Amino acid sequence: MKTMKIWRLAFAMLAALSLTSCGSDEPQWADPEAHEKTEQLREQYTPYIVGTWHYEKTIEKQRAFERMTFNADGTLNGRRKWQSRKVVTIDGQEQYTDWEDIPDENGTFTGTWNLVWERNSSGVGENRIILYALWDDEDNPIIAYSHNPLFGYADATTLQFAGHWQNSDGWTSYERGEAEPSF
Repeated sequence: MKTMKIWRLAFAMLAALSLTSCGSDEPQWADPEAHEKTEQLREQYTPYIVGTWHYEKTIEKQRAFERMTFNADGTLNGRRKWQSRKVVTIDGQEQYTDWEDIPDENGTFTGTWNLVWERNSSGVGENRIILYALWDDEDNPIIAYSHNPLFGYADATTLQFAGHWQNSDGWTSYERGEAEPSF
């Protein structure tokens, strides 16, 4: 939790410092290359990203579903359902327990999204998708997303970024369209 606060503070400081004034009405960007590449990234991919996407995956002891709607104004909303099960031994036989919801990983959420090009700690430029959202629980609005993973690409059918449930190629691939979990 402390790490997320530090990242948010650092991001806010960078955002505040990225625009400086030099007596001109035109903005003077602290990193003009980053600004230019961010604008190109947004121009190329925003039309594809806007819309509803879903992802579902089941592995031996976990299964996950997520649906997100990315709006043109930079807001997002979504639904997540994650479950897990255990292997137990009964009378010498290994069996799976019933699927159970993973605490704090189920429900609907609302937040923001953004595409940016930034330099990593080695100075190499990377495309990122910034996701920040809170669970839609008025009594306990905790963070559902505070994540700025590498952004792969988006086209008419696929949205790809480095997410929680990566495929063998290292990316999480979302499919376009409304969906409900199969479980």
